[in-house]
Amino acid sequence: MCGRYVVARATGDLVATLGVDPGNTEVRPSWNVAPSTDVPILVERLDDEGELLGELHAARWGLLPAWAKDIKQSYKTFNARSESVTEKPTFRSAVRSKRCAVPADAYYEWLKDGDAKRPHAIRPADGGLITFAGLYEWWRDKAAGEDAPWVLSCTILTGPSPEPGAGGVLDELAGLHDRMPLPMSSDMAADWVHPQKLEKPGAEALVEQVRAQANDVAAGWQLYEVDKAVGNVRNNVPELLDPV
Repeated sequence: MCGRYVVARATGDLVATLGVDPGNTEVRPSWNVAPSTDVPILVERLDDEGELLGELHAARWGLLPAWAKDIKQSYKTFNARSESVTEKPTFRSAVRSKRCAVPADAYYEWLKDGDAKRPHAIRPADGGLITFAGLYEWWRDKAAGEDAPWVLSCTILTGPSPEPGAGGVLDELAGLHDRMPLPMSSDMAADWVHPQKLEKPGAEALVEQVRAQANDVAAGWQLYEVDKAVGNVRNNVPELLDPV
């Protein structure tokens, strides 16, 4: 699962790192991103000349399909299980045509230790950027009338954690939680965000490719315990990433 993560880079740094257009994005750095807040996402579209254009946009974390009746539904849809994403009504339209990448510097996961839960940070060992596989949708509150604003929303795909015995940090991930957000290599991200509309079999094959390469990306991560202060979303400082 992924219920908290870190985007510690300013919009300009993300644009430079990803090599994309800034779009309409202006999201402040955050060391404790929580569901329902605005986060940067990378989408791709065809411009007027038919050329692919990558753009960074701000989206509400928690996917809202067009038929959602209430914006509060996004509190339940910040993650999407990759195994069922092509079947679930909430996600099956987006996975065929509205795929995005969600940049992050790190994410948090809690290790169950008896009745206690100990937070851990997971991040690239080289200090690089993670790009999670995500989906996006546009939504408007129809009950509010034609003047209601459009809301861009997103979700992060999850998959099984590595099997024990893989070695290194993959073993640590296996022992931390049975699920993890799905990271992508740069080549995989380019294929994932391509705006081509896919039929269901094509979408299933693409999701499987993301799952298949996730462990190779995660092998370059590091994992360590952090302070329990991260459990309170009002705490939002760089020190949350410090190891304890």
